[in-house]
Amino acid sequence: MAKSAKTEGTQNKRAAAAALREPNPELQQLIERLPLWKRPGYLIRRLHQVHYALFFEECEGFGITPVQYGLLTILSGNPDSDQISLAQALGIDRTNVADVLTRLAQRGLVERTRSIEDKRMVLARLSPEGEKLVAAMHPAMSRAQERLLDTLGERERAAFLATLIKLLEANNKYGRAALATSKFGD
Repeated sequence: MAKSAKTEGTQNKRAAAAALREPNPELQQLIERLPLWKRPGYLIRRLHQVHYALFFEECEGFGITPVQYGLLTILSGNPDSDQISLAQALGIDRTNVADVLTRLAQRGLVERTRSIEDKRMVLARLSPEGEKLVAAMHPAMSRAQERLLDTLGERERAAFLATLIKLLEANNKYGRAALATSKFGD
């Protein structure tokens, strides 16, 4: 009898997982009616919007954007990084990095100093407050990432991430600010 209940529980889990994989009929109709839903660019942009919404929902108490958190994360492992290296690692232009650094510095999360070797170069590092914030935010950020990928199984997640990386690597040169992470050993 216990074996039967266990089997039934497993079957219920499989049925629930299968239901998640099958497209919602209303969504399927939308996909058929609107060509946008067959365009990868549109789908990526829409998924990006969903990611931002989840991030802000999970991280609302911190007052940090995903780009700011990305920059803080890079600095957490790479103190005394210059603006150009940060821009290349984050995939945004250096003017935007300067703006983000200014906002983070105003909040006391980042400290900036002139390079000893090149006085034109400004180096950034996390302040003690910035280090605390990155650590405190990590669980909330992880929940947002988990929620984004929640409907995917382990293999699907790995395949999805591998596909995203493959697409980014192949098309990196077309981005407004190409990624270049060699300074950070990535």
